[in-house]
Amino acid sequence: MNNTVKRSLSGVMFLIIMTGSLLMSPVVFAIVMLLCILIMNKEYLKISLGGSYRLTGEIASVTGLTLYTLLFLHYGYGADSSLFWILVFPVLAIFISAIYEKGSNDNTKSNKTESYNENYIKSSFAVVSIIYISLPFALTNTIIFNESYAYNPYTLLSLFIILWSCDVGAYIFGMTLGQKSRHKLFPSISPKKSWEGFFGGAVSSLLTAIILHYTGLLNMNLLHSLAISLIVFIFSVLGDLAESLFKRNFGVKDSGSLMPGHGGLLDRFDGALIAFPAAIAYIKLFELF
Repeated sequence: MNNTVKRSLSGVMFLIIMTGSLLMSPVVFAIVMLLCILIMNKEYLKISLGGSYRLTGEIASVTGLTLYTLLFLHYGYGADSSLFWILVFPVLAIFISAIYEKGSNDNTKSNKTESYNENYIKSSFAVVSIIYISLPFALTNTIIFNESYAYNPYTLLSLFIILWSCDVGAYIFGMTLGQKSRHKLFPSISPKKSWEGFFGGAVSSLLTAIILHYTGLLNMNLLHSLAISLIVFIFSVLGDLAESLFKRNFGVKDSGSLMPGHGGLLDRFDGALIAFPAAIAYIKLFELF
């Protein structure tokens, strides 16, 4: 089975799981998202922290899951906002755990200061995992529930559809036109990305937004629909490049192997991690939801 077939099959399965759970119920979707956040945190922390710093990594994962759960309960079921103070303790625990990690007590280090510095740097990756992975998906709870706590998945579904259309458009145009050209988008970070793929993704996102608008799935005026599609497109490209830079820094090709042809979940969601917070910020600033 060649890579294109593997990529297509795993992509279809991913699409079915995400759209199916989103349309089924908020609880089912929350369970799927919690699982995705956990897996992506594990992938990110395995690359950045390595096999050590397990305590720090576990605390970071728990903190990320707690963040998503609290926003879900607050926006979906009216849980008191004072519960967010719970997050103070695991965040503090991340930095405290660095004191007790193996590196701090590693007498094999030629320079003890080097060992402590490494622990402090590693703890920062744990905090970044919460902001980079958990927070973007926790924020999606703000657009799937209205002020009466009623569940409305269609705005978020539209963001997913626009994001996927960007990926498909960029892939098709990049493979058919960009492979033979020298118009590389950002060769120092991602040599395979081309300007042909970039503009193919832009066109796909705009066309998709128009379709979503006229079918009523994206319930806002056409100008806002087009603006959101461009935000999702531009920031998804930047998100892809940001994750590529992260992997290149650690000499890693894929974040994992969960999705054949794609890599890990972090590889599949890399665009959404940057694009969704930007799109949600636009929606909230213009009070579109």
